[in-house]
Amino acid sequence: MEPIEATLPLFDEEPVRPLADRLRPTQLEDVVGQDHILAPDAPLGRMVAQQRISSAILWGPPGVGKTTIARLLAHGSNLSFEPVSATFSGVADLRKVFAAARSRRGIGQSTLLFVDEIHRFNRAQQDSFLPYVEDGTITLIGATTENPSFELNGALLSRTQTPGPRPELQLVPHQATFALS
Repeated sequence: MEPIEATLPLFDEEPVRPLADRLRPTQLEDVVGQDHILAPDAPLGRMVAQQRISSAILWGPPGVGKTTIARLLAHGSNLSFEPVSATFSGVADLRKVFAAARSRRGIGQSTLLFVDEIHRFNRAQQDSFLPYVEDGTITLIGATTENPSFELNGALLSRTQTPGPRPELQLVPHQATFALS
């Protein structure tokens, strides 16, 4: 019988990533099914072309690419990406992110704050974003599976765009053709 140590992976080996993560697009051009928000004449497409990303709320069912789009927007615009989950975070966590974003801003680096499940924050928590969005400390990209008109407060909605991914289309990266064939 072979010793257990011999069968364990070496520490310098990269762990196998989940299939969805391995197939995730690495460029906005690779995102399929969201042309209505990413095409050159669409809301996010125009922002990317001008290198001026505005705060936005992405809404749609799970799996349509909200998180992927937010990551790619930050990467393509040279913004520092700060992900937060409203399910696991509170105002104390947001204060830390705001402080880090303010420090980055002091050296000329902008921050894209991605808040997954933003609808789970209560109205007061949602209000905590307002001064930082207004003064440009952060560019807020929120993701929600709920209709933002009903779940987010009006003050936050008035400072963001809300182009929603089409729910009938799922995110299918071009690489899937090669990886699955």
